[in-house]
Amino acid sequence: MSEVFERYERQYCELSANLSRKCTSATALDGEQKKQKLSEIKGGIDEAESLIRKMDLDARSLQPSVKIVLLARLREYKSDLNNLKSEVKRITSGNVNATARDELLESGLADTLNVSADQRTRLMTTTERLGNMSDRIKDSQRTMLETEDLGVSILEDLHSQRQSLLGAHDTLHGVDDNVGRSKRILTNMTRRMNKNKWTISCMLTVLVIAIIAILYFKLK
Repeated sequence: MSEVFERYERQYCELSANLSRKCTSATALDGEQKKQKLSEIKGGIDEAESLIRKMDLDARSLQPSVKIVLLARLREYKSDLNNLKSEVKRITSGNVNATARDELLESGLADTLNVSADQRTRLMTTTERLGNMSDRIKDSQRTMLETEDLGVSILEDLHSQRQSLLGAHDTLHGVDDNVGRSKRILTNMTRRMNKNKWTISCMLTVLVIAIIAILYFKLK
């Protein structure tokens, strides 16, 4: 929800209530006092129109989901402002006698003021409800951000674990190479031992044959 829109909204609600009170008091005035009061009211209406234009520009610059809600509230404010303008036109229509003015005040103007008061009450209720909705949206956004931070932390941990596993894989690969080299060395040593065994066996066999031959000739 836009803080700028909410600020303009509060200013408009306060201004609208003030203009309504001034319209009520202007009906009981005459002459210059009435003109001065109407001048103040018209200046207030210009200010209210400026606030509505600012709210409209701010609402249209927001995301579609938020913009739809704010523009709906803005239509209520425009309707309220039109009612205020209608009150001013009735007051400035002038040249009506006191009886007609009293009848207008008791009937049409009173009804209009009641309608405006009801509209403002509905607007304030809607504003409060939307404010609560805005708080819930902010809570949801905060939860999403916390979840996103947690996800980033988990991804970082997984990346660190992956790097550790890659390092362990490289270490195991190096150990495997060392085992392979050791196996080849042991194989070569076994071959040499077998070769030495065969050589020693041959030498012992020749030696035994020689001893036997020597003994044979001596005995003979």
